[in-house]
Amino acid sequence: MTAVTPPSPTPPATAPPPSPPSGKAVVHPVPELRFLEGPQPRWFEFMRAVRIFFEAIRGFRGLHFVGPCVTVFGSARFREDHPTYALGRAIGAELARVGFTVMTGGGPGVMEAANRGAKEAGGRSVGCNIKLPMEQKPNPYLDRCIEFRYFFVRKVMLVKYSYGFIVLPGGFGTMDELFETLTLIQTDKIRDFPIVLMGNAYWSPLITYLRETMLAAGTISPGDLDRLLITDDPTEAVKHVHKVGMTKFGLGYGWRMRRRWFFLEPKMP
Repeated sequence: MTAVTPPSPTPPATAPPPSPPSGKAVVHPVPELRFLEGPQPRWFEFMRAVRIFFEAIRGFRGLHFVGPCVTVFGSARFREDHPTYALGRAIGAELARVGFTVMTGGGPGVMEAANRGAKEAGGRSVGCNIKLPMEQKPNPYLDRCIEFRYFFVRKVMLVKYSYGFIVLPGGFGTMDELFETLTLIQTDKIRDFPIVLMGNAYWSPLITYLRETMLAAGTISPGDLDRLLITDDPTEAVKHVHKVGMTKFGLGYGWRMRRRWFFLEPKMP
């Protein structure tokens, strides 16, 4: 009689890896991810606040003497052979010719184009670059570059030192910068600085939505749309910004603090 071999016992299912105990922080390759994931240990929160403070101070010190500035917003994705790159370059040159320092986010695409146009026209060019996981490098046309970890600190600098804003076609980041600036003007957090949208074909659908949907629903006022000039002409754009600067703000910061050697305050080239 043949013996029957008993079946092998089924191995126990592999248990899932244990979850980290409550309160134990997950290590992130980008520290800002952890910072934005809700409450953290008090010492971590304190050190982030200190880092943000010193990043703001570094921006204030680095940009205090660069003005008067006009900030140019736009996509980082346009290459040198794109028509929008050429438009940004022309804008930078026109701004430099009337005496403005061109300020951008310091990266490639439209930012590079505007900085390049300013340099080629003999003007001054500064950038507020953001450190990203994909390593956005500063463009080579900057007289001064300040790098930031935090978008919100960077955006403060792009607004704080500018007399006007020229917005070229761009994506989410450009839209964020445009609408935050409009919100600050609408709520009287900053004065009524000029905002120019370059490119009728690109911006017309947005303006139609603002007028036919938001304005019609009463969520914005007619005066909010009056703040926007839309054009394809770099000369018209810069004349508008220059006119407002001359009539409202005098193309100067008024009284300025002197450079102090013990603050190690840099000079523009």
